[in-house]
Amino acid sequence: MFLRNLSLAIYVMTMFLGLPSNLLVFYIFFKQARSKLTPNLIYMINLCVSDLLFIMFLPVKIMETFLHSWTLPEFLCPLFNFIHFSTIYASVCFLSAVSVGRYLSVAFPIKYKIYKKPIYSFAICIFLWTIVFIHVAFVFVLETSQNRILETFLINIDGKMVCYDNFTETQLELIIPARLELSIVLFFFPLSITIFCYMRCIQILKRSCMHVKHKKRAIRVAVTTLTVFIVCFAPYNISHIVGFVEKTNVSWRSAALLPSTCNAFLDPLIFYFMSSSADQGFYQAWKSLQQKYSISKRKVSSVFSKEHPDQSKTRTIKTISETV
Repeated sequence: MFLRNLSLAIYVMTMFLGLPSNLLVFYIFFKQARSKLTPNLIYMINLCVSDLLFIMFLPVKIMETFLHSWTLPEFLCPLFNFIHFSTIYASVCFLSAVSVGRYLSVAFPIKYKIYKKPIYSFAICIFLWTIVFIHVAFVFVLETSQNRILETFLINIDGKMVCYDNFTETQLELIIPARLELSIVLFFFPLSITIFCYMRCIQILKRSCMHVKHKKRAIRVAVTTLTVFIVCFAPYNISHIVGFVEKTNVSWRSAALLPSTCNAFLDPLIFYFMSSSADQGFYQAWKSLQQKYSISKRKVSSVFSKEHPDQSKTRTIKTISETV
């Protein structure tokens, strides 16, 4: 009961915090991309899309957790789980890609500026999405197959339909090694890259001649991003290692997945909002909204001003007639 209430609280909090914040940063990044498109901006936009896609399907998980059973159409069960886990690992990959971009811009500023091109970043994004989709789909096929027959994700347990939460011994023999491979390729390998990149960034920034204020802020962003990366994604992927060692589907796997949910609102609140480019983006977005509001206000005023002379003439004629 405690885990169920905690899960509901985290899902609802992620919805209310993650949706508006991700929409805001998506708007900011879109405005920035129209003026100047950079590799890291492309990675951040894809990261924002991944978080938004994750949040869009979160009401399905909220309903399932609240009712304690699956009551939605059957086809939504595999679709939801595919999107749910694909976006989690896509976020991992794009966070790692951003760390590489930041490291290259700090360690090799001249060469990186010469050779960086948006087309390369677009190709990398397509490659990362493809790798994630293929790996998650492959694991799902193993998890729902037995004797080479694709089974449904839904299973009836004690009169309740359960989605993606019960596996046979034969299935576990196939999926436990597959989950380990999934965690190594899509988490531990990107994690090692991210740790190396941010640690090197911190070392370079400490020795740089950058202003102390900007230096501290850049280091704070690096440390915070790396911490969120580990705290959010490590528990669930560690469960794959424990499951492989114990040859079982660990009981705390669902609880370990909850920090990954929090990443959807921690990304914009920490990763974006703490950066100096975000501050400039917020200012530009606010000025843009003010301009649009002023234009709309002038249009409304012009409409009323056109109607006002007629009303004034009517009142004048009425006054003259009363006087006569």
